[in-house]
Amino acid sequence: MRELFAQHALAQIPKILTLLDRNPHSPTYGCFDRNFWHYKIIDFPSGMSQEFVYPLALAYFLDIPNNPFYQKPIIREWVEAGILFAARSAHADGSCDDYFPFERAGGAAAFSLLASLESYTLLKLDNFEILKFFEQRADWLAHHNESGQLTNHQALIVLCLELASQVLGQPAKWARAKLRRLERVLEWQSEEGWFQEYEGCDPGYHTLTIWCLSRFEQVRNHPDDRLRSALAKAIELAGYFIHPDGSFGGEYASRNTYNFFPHGFEIAGQWMPSALSINDRFLQGLANGLGPCYADDHIIGHHTWNYLLAWQDFVPERPTLPSRRVGRIWLQEAQILIDRRATFPPVPGEEEPDTPPMPDPKNPTEATVELYIALNKGGVFKLFRDGQLVTSDTQLSLQVKSGGKLKNAVGHGVDRYDVQVEPHDIEIRGQLGWAKQQQMTPLKLMVLRIVMLTVGRFFPNLIRSLLQKMLITGKDLAPYYFTRRFSWEKSHWVVTDELTAKSWRNLAAAGIGCDQTSIYVVMSRTFQLNQLRSWIDLTAALEQLPDDRAFQLTRKL
Repeated sequence: MRELFAQHALAQIPKILTLLDRNPHSPTYGCFDRNFWHYKIIDFPSGMSQEFVYPLALAYFLDIPNNPFYQKPIIREWVEAGILFAARSAHADGSCDDYFPFERAGGAAAFSLLASLESYTLLKLDNFEILKFFEQRADWLAHHNESGQLTNHQALIVLCLELASQVLGQPAKWARAKLRRLERVLEWQSEEGWFQEYEGCDPGYHTLTIWCLSRFEQVRNHPDDRLRSALAKAIELAGYFIHPDGSFGGEYASRNTYNFFPHGFEIAGQWMPSALSINDRFLQGLANGLGPCYADDHIIGHHTWNYLLAWQDFVPERPTLPSRRVGRIWLQEAQILIDRRATFPPVPGEEEPDTPPMPDPKNPTEATVELYIALNKGGVFKLFRDGQLVTSDTQLSLQVKSGGKLKNAVGHGVDRYDVQVEPHDIEIRGQLGWAKQQQMTPLKLMVLRIVMLTVGRFFPNLIRSLLQKMLITGKDLAPYYFTRRFSWEKSHWVVTDELTAKSWRNLAAAGIGCDQTSIYVVMSRTFQLNQLRSWIDLTAALEQLPDDRAFQLTRKL
């Protein structure tokens, strides 16, 4: 199973090399942003792209079976060229851009610095220009504070500063900044174990934060009781979101990702063996083709290097996979409910008990039906039976005619809904919201460029904050009201949806999809095999309704 990590990662190296300008006589030699250096359809290179030096360095360094890139001198040259391009394309203060000029993106700066530091050390490079760049960028990251609560970025910066201090031989230089960031990471961890990502808990980015903290402790080579306590809680929580088919996370999370960074679990597995079981379940899903696809030009690097590291540090002695026991896990802060039940043949004359399914240590029962519900997203859910996905549901979605245009009202926006949770019944009530569907136009791009080339360059965090509100956070209410009920009846979940409105006249289309999202998240909207499911088309049923009638849909799953 270990080889699966390497196989999936090595399969991405040819594409990463295609993204790279490999011509040493080119002015953009070492650039991984093909849209910039080859197609010439953008006017600046994305700094995040230079992160791709790390998977190349690992492919060069690791003696993996059937690895055609192992110890090829040209790979080493390309890695060094990539780091130099990161240095030479950076701003004077060491920062870099990702989506628009003078953005000074913290995430892009941190990811590319991490990759460069690790690659420099791994390949034993010796280049003063690169070392000077490392210090400059680390200085910028140490003092940069971005808008929004993204714990993974804070943890990443902690790791970058630690690595930079070791590479540059300056152990004390960023000590205060590291401590301040680490305190912030620990403060942003919920009592339930998850780390804040914008509006709540995202299991995918959660695994990235686990990796950052595990790697931080690994490179310091100094166990920290407080850090391990936080990691233990985080790892236990991550184990809740590995599904019975080996898939992980999805649209019920705050950022809709299927992210899974396995290396942190291999590091922590050396002192917390249960962490290894999470990876083993994920590997089962990977073996069955359920790994998400991240092979686009912008995000292909993250999982490639993390899979290679998981192969490198794979722990050979692994615990037996624990059974999936019945029980209910209600994360009230995260507003996510996981309900695991067993199904038995009905006994004539007996009714189902009124108590919720709770694990019995003396008489453990294997779960056969597992329900994952986002109570803070209107009841978005995934349902598994006998280890297979039965239904993935991202709530009601309506296309509505408005002023000659179509607007999209959805039920999966993050909000504080009215929620009732009983042993066999769960109910969520609330209001649909308008989906965020902003697109760029030539005029908008021109305005953004003018703003950033003039006053915007001095206030990049303000521009970033405005874009976050426009594309990610917040919810504009739509005039449609819903109730979603889950009822356990005769070993099945029955889901009933009710929708009311003052009028149905402007309705153009209606349905329920398996993977619909409506906020901008870099790592979301990736393809995964379980998404090969058609929408439930409700258009005809709603079009026939008189204005004073509510729509109702009942499904036995």
